Amino acid sequence: MSAAAKYQEIAATLRGQIDSGSLAIGDKLPTEQVLQEQFEASRTTVRQALKELRDAGLVQMRHGVGVFVAPPNVVRRLDSRERLSKARRDRNEAAFLAEAKKQDFTPSSSVRVWFEPAQDFAELLDVAEDAELCVRDRVMRADDQPVMLAVSRLPREITLGTALEDVETGPGGAFARLEDLGFAISQHEEVVGARMPDANERQLLGLGSGPVLTLRRRTWSGDRVVEVNDMVMAGESYELRYTWDAI
Repeated sequence: MSAAAKYQEIAATLRGQIDSGSLAIGDKLPTEQVLQEQFEASRTTVRQALKELRDAGLVQMRHGVGVFVAPPNVVRRLDSRERLSKARRDRNEAAFLAEAKKQDFTPSSSVRVWFEPAQDFAELLDVAEDAELCVRDRVMRADDQPVMLAVSRLPREITLGTALEDVETGPGGAFARLEDLGFAISQHEEVVGARMPDANERQLLGLGSGPVLTLRRRTWSGDRVVEVNDMVMAGESYELRYTWDAI
């Protein structure tokens, strides 16, 4: 068996024990020496298996102490119909704040705002390529752990001179400000994907070797697209969950 197949076997075995509960949260994993003997593997191979579990968020490595089963660190993204509802905006529980309230984590974010020509986003927003956009770039954190990057683009024809160009948009978030301006939110479209992160995403999200989830959301007011939001989520710490009524 190749070294790659061997470390994957070790990782899969330990993952199975964690998933089944035979290795519970806080339990210490067998030492590297024990794993070497159990799987007849080299130290390098065992360490590669443990690194894979760490990158997946399943274990924590404590230098000089050992490797322990990590507590779950997953943010569940609520059903979009609920998280993006006007009722939640009216309660100042828009999107990420709503998830924080329901899942008992402390939310925080850092925001940058700048302006750029539409170019590649012109068709998505149905504007001219040289039309100016307002870009809202955010790093979202759960209990100080970066879990999502979100970059929203809105036509500056709408945002110019409004709170949408401020770091803090006010209660209810950007959609509440759009509605204040007369752009009632009528429809959302979300496209979900997955890929490997680029170097900037890896650094900002503190990622190991795992993939990221991607989500592009377009939002309409009537027949006009008022926002395109590109989100990148750490695959090891974010879960997308959707429910709908059967018909």
